Amino acid sequence: MALLQIAEPGQSSAPHEHRIAIGIDLGTTHSLVATVLSGKAKVLNDEQGRVLLPSIAHYSKNSTEYGDAAKPFVTTDPKNTIVSVKRFMGRSKVDIKFQHPYTLVGEDNQMPAFETAQGRKTPVEISAEILKQLKDRAESSLKNPVNGAVITVPAYFDEAQRQATRDAAQLAGLNVLRLLNEPTAAAVAYGLDQETNLATDRNYVIYDLGGGTFDVSILRFAQGVFEVLATGGHTALGGDDLDRLIVKWAKKQLNIETLDDAEYAHFVVTARKAKEALSDNESVELKLLEQTLTLNRENFEQIIQVALDKTISVCKRVLRDAKLELTDIQNVVLVGGSTRSYAVQKAVAEVFNQEPLCTINPDEVVAIGAAITANQLIGNSQDGSLLLDVTPLSLGLETMGGLVERLISRNTAIPVARRQEFTTYQDGQTAMLIHVVQGERDLVEHCRSLGRFVLRGIPPMTAGQARIEVTFQVDADGLLTVSAKETTSGVHAEIDIKPSYGLSDTDTERLLLDGYKFAEEDKHLRHLHETKIEAQRELEALTQALKADAQLLATEQLDALTQAQAHLTAQLATDNIQAIEDAVEKLKTHSDAFAAERMNQHIDHALKGTKLDDWSNSN
Repeated sequence: MALLQIAEPGQSSAPHEHRIAIGIDLGTTHSLVATVLSGKAKVLNDEQGRVLLPSIAHYSKNSTEYGDAAKPFVTTDPKNTIVSVKRFMGRSKVDIKFQHPYTLVGEDNQMPAFETAQGRKTPVEISAEILKQLKDRAESSLKNPVNGAVITVPAYFDEAQRQATRDAAQLAGLNVLRLLNEPTAAAVAYGLDQETNLATDRNYVIYDLGGGTFDVSILRFAQGVFEVLATGGHTALGGDDLDRLIVKWAKKQLNIETLDDAEYAHFVVTARKAKEALSDNESVELKLLEQTLTLNRENFEQIIQVALDKTISVCKRVLRDAKLELTDIQNVVLVGGSTRSYAVQKAVAEVFNQEPLCTINPDEVVAIGAAITANQLIGNSQDGSLLLDVTPLSLGLETMGGLVERLISRNTAIPVARRQEFTTYQDGQTAMLIHVVQGERDLVEHCRSLGRFVLRGIPPMTAGQARIEVTFQVDADGLLTVSAKETTSGVHAEIDIKPSYGLSDTDTERLLLDGYKFAEEDKHLRHLHETKIEAQRELEALTQALKADAQLLATEQLDALTQAQAHLTAQLATDNIQAIEDAVEKLKTHSDAFAAERMNQHIDHALKGTKLDDWSNSN
């Protein structure tokens, strides 16, 4: 008699082969965890049935609370109650310019720590504790240990912020399968619900406005492939900022200049409740400092318009990056709790001329997409779908003259590896400095430095003969490794790019906007620098040649060549490209004749004394 294998609900047909994978949305204001059960992704709740875990930690002398238990202390003990810790992840102390009640300690150019009643707590430690709460929730709900997790991050998190997130996950005891961009996770959740066998491609805008970050991505769905065409965003723009704008308005209405920490926390909480209430009501009352203010929808829209304008500006820029028009967009997907606001939905609808999609709970859609991806990566799913993510900013290295040679352009699909050959500039050069930079400008001084390392042991050769192979490799998490190898000797060096702090919101925006604003200027500067480098190489080669064979020239020839040399050297002190190019051409009229004389001499020398027998004996 044949035996039937019995599978419990939520397990595979071979329970011993099913591995538990979870998706985590580590949010600024709230965090969630989800998994795939019986082929369907669902968010997991705690014992009280709550799916949202407030991203809050409270540290008193005798106890520590997280999530909902820590929430009451936001107004009563703000200095020891850490909220929106995600906004501090991977950022330097000097980058943190928004108002907060915390005492930050540490060096200005490093990620700070919070001074609490229990001592110093870093953003990584606090994030790790929040992740551990979600891990414990999943293991309690699923009655099994978690084998792997996909954790989402804003698309515009740079290498430092991503690395800080990965460090927090490892500290929480999680096996990180991948760091996934939040808009991409939303695309996975919605994409699997769409038909993928359509004759034409479908383009979606993922508009993700969370508590503290804003991301927008344009994705193309076609035949099971989800490809990010372009992405943009703001690392410090979200629901928290809408709340602050309401607080600013309230302070003005009440004629108040400053608030102490407890008052400020109370204002923020009241503003948040008013914002949420306006989604269902035409007006709402705010009770602040024993006074009552009335906020209606019209005033609310005016108050937050400056923030909405920033998000719309990013949307338009990303559309240009993707080379698409508004008519090319089939749907707009709303993600993030802040998109529940009627004002946000109204603004998005007006810009894209269509009602945005919100069929999946915007609070849960990112976690659901992460869970689906985790289920695929752990090996439980064989649906054949493919996910392509992209790099948010261009990556390159410094070349002679302070120019940037881009190896990986912005919006390149990852994981990706790019390899390019470089050579030495000077005779006998035995080492090369590899300077890795990030940004959209053509000069190193206008980009952000990511790291430096030196390749030593290059065999001494004539300038231009060495072959240095430099490889940039970005993994699926968006983390960068750079290596360099001299191909003849095999000497090798590499670096993992792990800066101590991330880009500030202004730096991120500046790097992108400057790339557009100074495009023509950068084109001119690159041309100028390349022209000067080429001229300097010409002068260097000629100097070496004259040292060896100046006797081949007649006195008047040598004088003419020397004068042309001096003229070119003088022009290099100017920024006149045409004048430099003309001086190079003038020099070449003399140096080409010299080069011909040198070649003739070397040929004569090679053939001198050669007999017919020498040729016959060599055969």
